[in-house]
Amino acid sequence: MIRVLIADDQALLRGSFRALLDLSGDCSTVGEAGTGDEAVRLAGELRPDVVLMDVRMPSMDGIEATRRICEDAELGGVRVLMLTTFDLDEYVYGALRAGASGFLLKDTPPAELLHGVRVVAGGEALLSPSVTRRLIFEFVRRPQPERAIPRELEGVTEREREVLVLVARGLSNTEIARHLGLSLATVKTHVGRILAKLEVRDRAQMVIVAYETGLISVAR
Repeated sequence: MIRVLIADDQALLRGSFRALLDLSGDCSTVGEAGTGDEAVRLAGELRPDVVLMDVRMPSMDGIEATRRICEDAELGGVRVLMLTTFDLDEYVYGALRAGASGFLLKDTPPAELLHGVRVVAGGEALLSPSVTRRLIFEFVRRPQPERAIPRELEGVTEREREVLVLVARGLSNTEIARHLGLSLATVKTHVGRILAKLEVRDRAQMVIVAYETGLISVAR
């Protein structure tokens, strides 16, 4: 059973999310928070598998709450899935940079939201297509100077860099295996090693590193 903490300042939405999760068969709501402060506190007390986090909340916004949860070493198993009505670049980048594992809009169909919870709980990253396009645009419009291998990528092998580039392009492990002619088990091993070497939580953070280090751009 996937244990979920719902953080949203609107009680009606919290109730709707709770009903959806509790009727899913494999998810259960363990708590509700109406503010960012409360979300951080309850995450520490309840240790949920996933926090459904609204971006805009009183006292502390969802991005700062996400940052505090993800920076807490004792909450390493907690994943944050951001939900918002605002499909804006600043929220996308800010949420992922803070450590969120995914980002969905609140008008996402119920089945897709449940799928998102399951994906994030399993340690994968979840970005809707529109969010991915905006994230890529955010990096592309920034200058990308040529430089030596960044410090973050030291120790990452050439093959692992190939895998990292494909992850940043949005390919699944199965698609990466097919593209590189590798077994699925080998790709999973590479992804695990990349996560360890980069000291990041999940694939969403791998994407951030790939772009911030200049390893990938739209021109590639």
